[in-house]
Amino acid sequence: MFNIPPPSSRVIPLFVAALATGTAHAETWAITDAAHPLTSVPADVRVIKLDDQQRIEEQLSRKLPPNPHQAALAARQLMGTPAGAALMQQLAAAQQGSTDAWSVGVSKVPAVVVDRRFVVYGQPDVAAALQAINQARGR
Repeated sequence: MFNIPPPSSRVIPLFVAALATGTAHAETWAITDAAHPLTSVPADVRVIKLDDQQRIEEQLSRKLPPNPHQAALAARQLMGTPAGAALMQQLAAAQQGSTDAWSVGVSKVPAVVVDRRFVVYGQPDVAAALQAINQARGR
């Protein structure tokens, strides 16, 4: 008869082995704005555009009438639509991105941040920035 451990106890050694070999997925952010376009951005990199909030707010303002009372009414109506809900979701994501960049102390753009600990400034080629970080980390 075989003594097979339950599935949950088999996962832990595999996870520990993945961490030990450096194959665990690193959290990577590319932080920029409209004036600093990025290139060679891998699909798994989160792109944070620090001016997205302003762009979204300007987009919303252009659709509103100049009269404050009418603008408030139009904004409430817009928020009740799927397009308005999507706009609010985009605005929340933009605000979260700015907060995340601030929380790790990003001081200029473009910046590529790995695991909230390693950063390369001034390199618009994200793949090249990641390569520099991996070399510095000895990977």
